[in-house]
Amino acid sequence: MAEPVRVCITGAAGQIGYSLVYMVGSGAVFGADTPVILHLLDIAPMMGVLNGVCMEISDCALPCVRDVIATDDPAVAFKDIEAAFLVGAMPRKEGMERKDLLAANVKIFKVQGQALDQFAKKSVKVLVVGNPANTNALICAKYAPSIPRENFSAMTRLDQNRAQAQISSKLGIPVTDVKKVIIWGNHSSTQFPDVRHATATINGQTVSVYDAIKDDAYLKGEFITTVQKRGGAVIAARKLSSAMSAAKAACDHMQSIWQGTSGEHFVSMGVFSDGSYNTPEGVMYSFPVTIKDKKWSIVQGLPIDDFAREKMDLTAKELCDERDDAIAACEG
Repeated sequence: MAEPVRVCITGAAGQIGYSLVYMVGSGAVFGADTPVILHLLDIAPMMGVLNGVCMEISDCALPCVRDVIATDDPAVAFKDIEAAFLVGAMPRKEGMERKDLLAANVKIFKVQGQALDQFAKKSVKVLVVGNPANTNALICAKYAPSIPRENFSAMTRLDQNRAQAQISSKLGIPVTDVKKVIIWGNHSSTQFPDVRHATATINGQTVSVYDAIKDDAYLKGEFITTVQKRGGAVIAARKLSSAMSAAKAACDHMQSIWQGTSGEHFVSMGVFSDGSYNTPEGVMYSFPVTIKDKKWSIVQGLPIDDFAREKMDLTAKELCDERDDAIAACEG
């Protein structure tokens, strides 16, 4: 077997962490032949619960898990890690405003950025799951200046998975037969789920999603709002935030980084904008990306119509506002 990969999961005693530790330990992310050493971080009051999670990891008898380090000390959690799932954050509760969540959480990610800067490997790949994910990732990278900022990304894969699932259900085809769905912008209700470039395989033939569904009103209306508001719908139904689906999306995201994308296939990730598609630089914006050798590249040259432009600009404005509020909260 290969050398073990040291993987940190923050908020490991929480709902998402509970699903995530199993998926990572199962070999689903880094490969069935790649052992992992799990660094599990949570706050001091959660250590009893975290110890219970560790018991369950042991009882799963997962062949990929070489060791488990459970701690409430970021210095221990981030020591020499090569991959980080930053899940730990105050969860959004029903009726909670996003700006309230922002103020509470950016300070957590400032501290974690500083700890990553000090203790993690400089090659570490950092995925921010805790919301508001795009802006938390921005702050985390800002306070980890010795780690390349390209190593930080925010999760919009859950939105991509949700969008693919909506299209596959509408068409009555397997979700794997829907490709090239894009999430533009922020992991929030302003995100733009875009299927203008998406394809569906039906009866062995690949066609555009727009041609397959033949319902512009749905694709520009109900489809978009369903994906945008899916997190809130789950909270209303479960009385808890998305956990299983969020953990699965986090694994999909990190697997894409680690193992790359193939052919023309691309995935959506929140990454630092370089101004592509006339987006503002200096924010974490979700783009379609391809990945090779653990390095992402924004897919270029996709035509953007007026409808898409308006949606992309709206979510960009929110990201700029969030960035300014977050920096003020960290420096205040």
